[in-house]
Amino acid sequence: MQVQVNSDHNIEGSAGLQNWVTSVVEDRLDRFDELLTRVEVHLNDENAGKSGAQDKRCQMEARIKGHQPLSVTHKAESLDLAVDGAADKLLRAITHLSGKLEKKRLSGGELNDPLALEDSEEFKDSLRQDEFLEREQLAHDHELK
Repeated sequence: MQVQVNSDHNIEGSAGLQNWVTSVVEDRLDRFDELLTRVEVHLNDENAGKSGAQDKRCQMEARIKGHQPLSVTHKAESLDLAVDGAADKLLRAITHLSGKLEKKRLSGGELNDPLALEDSEEFKDSLRQDEFLEREQLAHDHELK
């Protein structure tokens, strides 16, 4: 996954900032690395250097293979809190989407979860059929004796 960091003219876009934001994004979204192609991060200081509540804004947009991008925004009083908050929101959004994609994939006939399989009616019916065939075989063997 590629992480691209953009900042407005009120936030100095240094290499240290780029590295820090990249490490936060990669740490949070590491388990979705194969699903993501790029995460774009936009940092803004909405009060132009004046301190104030909720004046730092971080928007993160995740580019997901084969799907529309997901975008989240978080505002906070510091850049650290804004980036952390946006990364948490993006993690929740991608986790939710991933769950929906997995559910859709599983309903398409690729049921790979053995625990989910045990709860399915198809699995229960196959057990009943196995029991029936086993009883039939025993009855047939008994008749041959």
